[in-house]
Amino acid sequence: MRTFVWVMKHIISTDFTLGILGGGQLGKMLLDVTRRWDIRTHVLDSNAEASARNGCDHFVEGDLMDYNTVIEFGKDVDVLTIEIESVNVDALYALEKQGILVYPTPTTLEVIQNKRTQKEFYRSHNLPTAPFLSFQNKDELADAVQKGRIQFPCIWKAARFGYDGFGVKKLDAAEDVQALPDSECVIEDLVPIAQEISVIVARSASSEIALYPAVGMAFHPTANQVEFVYHPAKLDETIAVQAQDIAKKLVASWEHVGLLAVEFFVDNNNTLWINEVAPRPHNSGHLTIEGCITSQFEQHLRAILDAPLGKTDFYRPTIMANVVGPQNLTGEFSYEGIETVLSTPQAGLHIYGKKTTKPQRKMGHITLTGDDLNTIFKKIKELKSVLQLKAK
Repeated sequence: MRTFVWVMKHIISTDFTLGILGGGQLGKMLLDVTRRWDIRTHVLDSNAEASARNGCDHFVEGDLMDYNTVIEFGKDVDVLTIEIESVNVDALYALEKQGILVYPTPTTLEVIQNKRTQKEFYRSHNLPTAPFLSFQNKDELADAVQKGRIQFPCIWKAARFGYDGFGVKKLDAAEDVQALPDSECVIEDLVPIAQEISVIVARSASSEIALYPAVGMAFHPTANQVEFVYHPAKLDETIAVQAQDIAKKLVASWEHVGLLAVEFFVDNNNTLWINEVAPRPHNSGHLTIEGCITSQFEQHLRAILDAPLGKTDFYRPTIMANVVGPQNLTGEFSYEGIETVLSTPQAGLHIYGKKTTKPQRKMGHITLTGDDLNTIFKKIKELKSVLQLKAK
């Protein structure tokens, strides 16, 4: 059995190469740790100006969904991981057969890429998820509506490639179906949501598991997108423990290696429902960079490199606020108000390095720590209002 000392001796300051599929902000923040540890990295992304481009040892511009591109990229690395789920799984299976360690495994990723197979997995393993129906296309859905099988209001989710609130819509009446795209989808019962929380769990290649405390998520009033993530979450302790237990069961059932973020609904009866999962670092874990002993990005690396997992305790109350593109701006921009954030004690500023913006595009985030959650909530809202993106 390989020991931690053996593993790190052959990884740090050597020719060992970690490959990352995706070069967005998650890849950029993952590279903050690899650079600190002197681990050689290759990154593949379709965007020539990807956020992670300048932080890696070798950048490749290419399509993550193209089989040959992923094969050519992956054959030159020792361990391959992702920062986005939209990758060619067939290529990952082939690379795995060639001896490349792929985390998350293509078996797990194939399930997670499709919300229908996700939901079916939860149901088959007695994991709580909202009741649902799945449809191959818009005609099947319309037929179900005509036959009275759909109860309105309900939630429509595209089966594949939804993100940041895109690919999710509330349907109030049958006529709303006409505006939907013609694609595979899931229809969920509308759960009366009291709040939304997230639990991040990590599992190493040696099956060690570490759980982060549950965090609360506050959504933008009009955009279907998280605006604030905070700890401690404002929920009953028994619910917080139950959420961790479900996350632990899920990661063990999948035999997942790496980080897994599990988003939950908490309904009006204090019942938990799994909403969605992400097998990688996640927006709900950004506050761990300043707030926790071990950041989610370091923990993901520890897990996929089979190193001991880090402590997950929070130092103090912490809030993260997403900085997104304003509704009235598309294209090049400049920031205003950065000096105010930088002048604020215990505030952390993260700029993702994107050259253009558009409405609701994630451009960065602010983290604030302090002794009292209500006080720092008020302060971070002020900072978020001051930090503005303006057209050049």
